[in-house]
Formats: sequence, structure tokens, C-alpha cells
Amino acid sequence: MTTSNPFVDPNIASQATELSPSYAISIVIVLAGLPLIWVQPIAAGVFAIFGLFLVYQTATIRLVFTATDLDVYRSQEKFRTFPYQEWQDWKVFWFGFPILFYFKEVKSIHFLPVLFDPQMLRTCLEKHIPLKKS
Repeated sequence: MTTSNPFVDPNIASQATELSPSYAISIVIVLAGLPLIWVQPIAAGVFAIFGLFLVYQTATIRLVFTATDLDVYRSQEKFRTFPYQEWQDWKVFWFGFPILFYFKEVKSIHFLPVLFDPQMLRTCLEKHIPLKKS
């Protein structure tokens, strides 16, 4: 999805793909905590707080794939840039219900919860950083 969203710099918006947010993980975590209220109220509270934290993250963070970089925006400000040329590997865990996005750069490893459209994430990754066949 090409964007005209205020999260993305207007100079690159026509060449960029912004991933839509997905609240699936947040909702599952909050709902998973509900039955715990009767068994372990403290654990239920931890689940609820973590789920609400992920709701906030989903609402404020955007991933934008440009021609050369993956840009991370927080509240309409570019927070971080990851040049594709430094990527060595990536993977989205688990195929049926993607919850974790992993990628390795030359100098570091990153794990992100999948708080955006997982199918579009996979499509953009395959387009910009094709996995090397072993």
C-alpha cells in the first residue's frame, strides 16, 4: 500500500510502502489475560498492562519500506533507519499467526512484535531483501 499518510516524509511517500497497523497480538494478549483474573489476578494484570502497551505501540509506530531502507516512525517522527544493504537475514515467526519479526544486520540482531499487516510485511521483505537460497 503506497501511502499519503502523515507518518511518511512527503518527499519519499510515492516510493514508500507503509505497513498498516494490526491489533491482533494486542487483543489476543488482553483476552488471554481475562480468564486469569479468577486464577491469578496479578498475572491477569500483567497480561492486561502488556496488551495495552502493545495497543499503544501499534497506534504510534509505523514501518515504512523505502527503496533503500526500512524506516521506523514513532508518532510521525522518523525514529530509526535500517539500510537494506546491512541486512543479513530475516524471518517472520509463525506462519499461521505471525507474532515475531526477526532480522539480523551486520552489527546487530532485532526482534519486533508483529504490530502491522503480516502479509504486507512479508511481501515488502521479499521485494526489498530477498532471502538467499542455501
